[in-house]
Amino acid sequence: MTAKPRRRRTRHPRPNARAAGAPAPARRSTPLDVLKALGPGIISGASDNDPTTVATLAVLGATTIYGLSWLTVLLFPMLAVIQIISARVGVVARRGLQQDVRTRYGRHWGAVLLLAVLVVNLITISADLEGGAAALSLLFHVSWQWFVLPFAAAMVLLLVFGSYAALERVLKYVLLVFVAYVGAAFAAHPDWGRVLHDTIAPPISFHRDYIEGALALLGTTLSSYAYVWETIEEAEESGGQSRRRRLAHLGLAEADAGVGMFLAVAIFWFILISTGATLGIKHQQVQTAQDAARALQPVAGAIASYLFAIGLLASAILAVPVLAASSAYIVGEEFDWRCGLSERVRHAPRFYAVLLGTVVVGVVIAYLGISPIQLLYWSSIAGGLGTPISLVFLLKIARDHRLMGEETTGRVVAAVGWLTTALVTAISLYFLYQQLGRRL
Repeated sequence: MTAKPRRRRTRHPRPNARAAGAPAPARRSTPLDVLKALGPGIISGASDNDPTTVATLAVLGATTIYGLSWLTVLLFPMLAVIQIISARVGVVARRGLQQDVRTRYGRHWGAVLLLAVLVVNLITISADLEGGAAALSLLFHVSWQWFVLPFAAAMVLLLVFGSYAALERVLKYVLLVFVAYVGAAFAAHPDWGRVLHDTIAPPISFHRDYIEGALALLGTTLSSYAYVWETIEEAEESGGQSRRRRLAHLGLAEADAGVGMFLAVAIFWFILISTGATLGIKHQQVQTAQDAARALQPVAGAIASYLFAIGLLASAILAVPVLAASSAYIVGEEFDWRCGLSERVRHAPRFYAVLLGTVVVGVVIAYLGISPIQLLYWSSIAGGLGTPISLVFLLKIARDHRLMGEETTGRVVAAVGWLTTALVTAISLYFLYQQLGRRL
């Protein structure tokens, strides 16, 4: 699940733009307002297919066929609830999660959250840099290693000097190419009886491939940076609004998240089915981006690799800046630095130093010799291992009356959030148990 950075005038809550006096009454949302608000959610749902997610689903389809299709469907309530909770924390508390944790529990617990998010971010940045380089390799037929450094430099320049918001508006539509997986799933003629059985009444397996795959799927979709960044986004977006307007905005944001997550999960499911029907049935492993692109051949034919490359490149361009910016923000919040993508470099040098440093570390990891698809997959597993820590902090803040007042997360929503946390934690522990058992 990937949130998108927007340019800010300041990282702190903005003062009300109206002159002092009684505020104008908030206008009620009309059905037309709701439809306008839901439109971006549909596009955002398609854009949630970042390189780690696409690569992970391709590997899972090739290794487990349809065995994890049930978990892909189960992602919808989990993703929607976590998105709703993080949006509520940002809107109501009006601070990012990192700052909330540091304020409420102290610097030591803030450092725990910072470390859990930052380590995963660094690995994921590296994986997404390799993903973007692999996409360029498919387009220009040159080894991906040649593209990592130029691609990383372009991402830094985009964040420092460019207009990410303008580029995002275009690339979100480009990511609709992943809808081609819907057609690919039908064109591959899978055994729909088996597909439905594995989705609705799956045979639960504790085989290493399934546990590893389940952790990777949860890690890439429930990645901590996404909802940490969501709290920052919502906090700054609603900083200068009245309580009434903030809560009205929250209702539309929650509905938007629900629609977007539904579309995202649907695309996840079809990616898994199409790769299972084309690669998994034939026992073809996914080792390269070219291998992953083969799942589109039933619908795209000879241009499958180009279609896959365009989508992968667009998603990498969207994901890397989010990861780098979120890393810089959480470090800045932990140490109370001046932060903001709209700040000039000389006004927020430490913020931009962290931003540049995360990309540099990502480049170094990318040149360690791990293939792009494998690094994308293992970064998802790292995300799964780190997710329970940040989820616990998010859920505790969401139910904290000192920070949230009377607008704490409801019991039912919180219960789903805790069940999600318990599931990820259990799978993480069992994965570690299996890994330890292999080495004893």
